Order: sequence, then structure tokens, then C-alpha cells
Amino acid sequence: MEEHLLPGLPIPRYSELRMGLPARSRLLRLWREARPDVVHIATEGPLGWSALRAARELGIPVSSEFRTNFHMYSGHYGIGWLQPLVTRYLRWFHNNAGVTMVPTDGMRRELDALGFERLQVVGRGVDTVRFDPRHRSDDVRAQWGASADAPVLLCVGRLAAEKNLDVLLDAWRSVKERSPIVRLVLVGDGPLRAELMQRCPDAIFAGQRTGEDLARHYASADLFVFPSLSETWGNVVTEAMASGLPVIAWDRAAAAELVRSGENGVRVGCGDVEGFHAAVLQAVADPVALHRQGQAARALSLELGWEGIVVMVEEEMRAVVSRSRAWPAPTAEIYATPL
Repeated sequence: MEEHLLPGLPIPRYSELRMGLPARSRLLRLWREARPDVVHIATEGPLGWSALRAARELGIPVSSEFRTNFHMYSGHYGIGWLQPLVTRYLRWFHNNAGVTMVPTDGMRRELDALGFERLQVVGRGVDTVRFDPRHRSDDVRAQWGASADAPVLLCVGRLAAEKNLDVLLDAWRSVKERSPIVRLVLVGDGPLRAELMQRCPDAIFAGQRTGEDLARHYASADLFVFPSLSETWGNVVTEAMASGLPVIAWDRAAAAELVRSGENGVRVGCGDVEGFHAAVLQAVADPVALHRQGQAARALSLELGWEGIVVMVEEEMRAVVSRSRAWPAPTAEIYATPL
């Protein structure tokens, strides 16, 4: 497999992430030299737009993947008026692909209501070797100041407005009033880090973690609390479950598919903040049930191997290729966005 790296720029307000710059000419040259059977696009930014345009110019079938609810993010950054325009662009972009893969049936229904076409549900797997309860570390817990019997609440993700972290912080304050030994660990970085550290000096801000270090942080906690409402899937949910943690999350994305209340965590109705707080309080109050639910979460994660997911992706790509002869010829509308 050949890899071609292209230039990019930091995403505004997401400086640690980069977006690829337009590269139509280079893609046309590369694909004329070695024509692919299908082009799969997982980003709707400038590079993704270039790939879509180049593929359609050359008559190469295109598949796409809806990974991020960019249309929802505008409301968190004071530019909610842009949401209809972003939605319109995303719809236009994905409707120019032969198929758009989405991770859950709930996401399929949401996008279908917005006018997205040719949607197919393709779930996601998790690496159950990397993320495993065996990586639990007394040394990591000692760094957190957590005794053997101290419940540790963990959240992994960007420290940003769209992650809805106020719900988590309020729940943690309620828990600490009843059990001062409880610890809250936030793994990740983002634009809200300085503000959150000032608001919650007792929380542990572990920063960005990767690889085995990240796996140890997961496995060394006791409960995964995930308040985000903006996810299309949320890989952190399955990583936490594979690490042996019960999950408290809203009834959407990965949690809607995998979390079974009372068995491997708690799934809370979207927007029920009081219910979310109550679930965290109840979980921390019953360490025996917490441990049992963590074992059940691990057991379920073992069914989420990547092998089956890869087969599903390949099947969708083959279907796009087989249908490509029936596609209409590219028209001028592909060369300019609808914004």
C-alpha cells in the first residue's frame, strides 16, 4: 500500500488537529498513473472536496463516511446561524457519493430526515488487545491520589464546548459531597482546558494520552462517564468497555447500540440531566454492581472485532463499483459547492 502525505493547516479552535488543503491536480495525476477501483472519502473538508471532484472527473466510483456532526458544532461556538449552510454542504457532498456509511441506525434516521441519500449502517470495532482490564495500574492510580477503594470517574475526549462537560462536572460535585475520596480524571486536551482547571482544581487533568499509556488510564479507572451529545459514534465508549469500565452516557451513538442499563452501565434519555446525575450517584454508591457491570462491558466488547467491520466496508465498496456504470455522467455542479 502506498501512502502519499499532503500539506494541511490547523483547524480553527482545534489547533492540534489539521485539515488537508486542496490537492485536485495532484490527485488527478496520481489516479491517472494508478487508477483506483474506488475512492473512499472520510473528510468533507478541502482535501475531501478535491478528492470528490477528481474522482468524478475521472469517472471513479466514490464511497464516503459520515464521521463528525460538523453541522451541530456551530451552535457551540456562537455561529449557530451557519448550521443550515453547513448541513446543506454536507448533504450535497455525501449525496455525490455512491454510498455514505454511518455507524448507527439512529444516525441513519437523522441524516435521512435531512435529505441525505444512499445511507448504509456500518458499525465500528474496538481493539480488545490494546484496551484490556489487565492494564490496570496501581502506579497510575497513585498518581491520581486514588486509594484502592476510591472510585475513579473517567472521561476521555476533547475539552471543548461540544462535549457537554458541564453535565459531568455537576455530577461529580454531587458525588464528592457524599464521598470525598472519589476522583475525576479527564484525559484529553482542548480549548476549555485552562477554564476547566480553574473551575475544578480538584479534578485530575491528564492531558493527551496515546497507546499503552492511554490503555492504562482507561483500565485504572472504575466508571466511564460520557456526557457528549455531539458524537456520531464515540470510539471512547467502546474503548472504555473493552477496558472493563461500565459506561454512563446518553441514549445515542455508540451508547444507544451497546449500553444496557443495569447490565454494563446506564443509558440516560437525551437531555435528562437529573437522570444523568442520579445514574452517576447510584453507580458510585454500589462498588459491587460497578465491578459486575464492568465485567459485562468487557464481555460485550469482545464481540466487536474489526474483522467483521472490514468485511462490511469491503462489501459496500464493491456494491458502489458494481453500480458505477448506472451513474449519470458528472455535471458542472460537482465543481462548485452549493454555499
